[in-house]
Amino acid sequence: MSAMIDLALDHGSLEGILPASWKTLITAWLAEDTPSFDVGGFVVGNHARTATLWGKSPGILAGIPFFNEVFAQCGCTVEWHVREGSHIETHGGKTALATVSGPARGLLEGERVALNILARCSGIASKSRRLLINLRSAGYKGVLAGTRKTTPGFRLVEKYGMLVGGADTHRMDLSTMTMLKDNHVWSRGSITKAVKAAKAAGGFSLKIDVEVQSEAEADEAIAAGADIVMLDNFTGDGVKVAARSLKERWAGKKNFLLEVSGGLTEDNAELYICNDVDILSTSSIHQGVQHVDFSLKINVEKGHDLELSS
Repeated sequence: MSAMIDLALDHGSLEGILPASWKTLITAWLAEDTPSFDVGGFVVGNHARTATLWGKSPGILAGIPFFNEVFAQCGCTVEWHVREGSHIETHGGKTALATVSGPARGLLEGERVALNILARCSGIASKSRRLLINLRSAGYKGVLAGTRKTTPGFRLVEKYGMLVGGADTHRMDLSTMTMLKDNHVWSRGSITKAVKAAKAAGGFSLKIDVEVQSEAEADEAIAAGADIVMLDNFTGDGVKVAARSLKERWAGKKNFLLEVSGGLTEDNAELYICNDVDILSTSSIHQGVQHVDFSLKINVEKGHDLELSS
């Protein structure tokens, strides 16, 4: 692992960060895929089989706890040959990542749900890691964060993929940080009034992030006590000028973080690099990402692999 990146998974298993309720998501996804009779499962029966999980495209492996739980609920076990967060090396072919054992019906029942989760989670981890490495190589020392523009019902997996990739998960939901955007400010009447109301209701434990469109709005947010000020939709040059000006003007007076967001992608993020900026947040690491390609094949006695149907 590059010394440039301090990954959460280097400090312990990320399964320990998941909420107690996460396994119910797997149950619901399996129920969605098999809502009534499973005729295909009836055809193959409960004969004991093994299957190989193959990585077929390069990327960062992410989503192991979800994959394991899918098959656990289908009466199967998984033996991994690689660690979560490792880079899948295919060299133009495919590489064996894990062996799944259990009844043939269970292997087929869990196959598509497990692969769908693994493919998307790994795609997000791969995009996060790639962008983070680019930023570190260009000299940026701050935080890369994902946004809350996640898929309804699938946020836990998508945020998990960001974390495996090395990105910060930003706020998980509306209750884990108060972000005051333009609609909040307009509805309340001013940045100052909005921040004051948020502090009164949220107390000392909830940080306040205020979206601003200009240095003047940033000054108002900082003066009002915002913990984080988001420079939204600034140009790369505009970010550098505003960030330096704000940090110099408020030095020794107020403690705050500067965040930059709005249209940041793998192609243009380096234009915003400025170590007066503490956080670069983007939805590009989890929206529209290319999935990592996996397949699961039953190991047949004659030495020929039978690919599980989708």
